[in-house]
Amino acid sequence: MSQTSGDQSRDDQTGQTSDDAIRPGETALELPPARDAELRFIGRIRTPFASRRDCPRQGDLDGPECRIELDPQWEPALEGIERAERIQVLYWLDRARRDLLTQTPHGNTTRGTFALRSPVRPNPIGISSVRLVRREGAVLVVQGLDCVDGTPLLDLKPDRCEHRERPKNG
Repeated sequence: MSQTSGDQSRDDQTGQTSDDAIRPGETALELPPARDAELRFIGRIRTPFASRRDCPRQGDLDGPECRIELDPQWEPALEGIERAERIQVLYWLDRARRDLLTQTPHGNTTRGTFALRSPVRPNPIGISSVRLVRREGAVLVVQGLDCVDGTPLLDLKPDRCEHRERPKNG
C-alpha cells in the first residue's frame, strides 16, 4: 500500500484506494489491465477538493472558484472562449476504479453503472458544465467543478454553440 492525497491509501498492485471498496450489493467485473485509447491531456484542473469525498455532487455553479490550467502550447485554442458564459469541461477521472458493473452509492439502491453519474466507470471520463468567471492567459477560472485537485484535462467546449441554430420540428 502507498499513500495518496488526503487520508486515502492506495494499493500498489491494483491502484485502488480505500474509497474503492466494494459496498454491499455491488458487483465488479474481472478485467485485464486497460489498454487505453491514446488521449492527449491538455492541462490540469485545480480545485480545493483533495479527495473524492470532498467533491460536491455534480458541482455547484455558486461553488468555489477553480482553475483550469492548460499547457501553454494550447493557449491559442482558447481564443474567443470568453464569449461563452458556460463551458463544458471533459476530464479523466484518473483515480477511479474501472471494473464495477453495479454500484450502491451511499448505501442507497443498487443500480447499474451506466444508470449513475458516478466517476466509477469503464472509461472514467467526467464532464461538468461550469460558469466561466474569467480567463487569465492559459488559465480559465470557473465555478461548478466537481473533481479532485490535479485531475487531467481532456477537452473544453462552449456549453452551446453560438453560430448554429437547431432545426425546428414540424
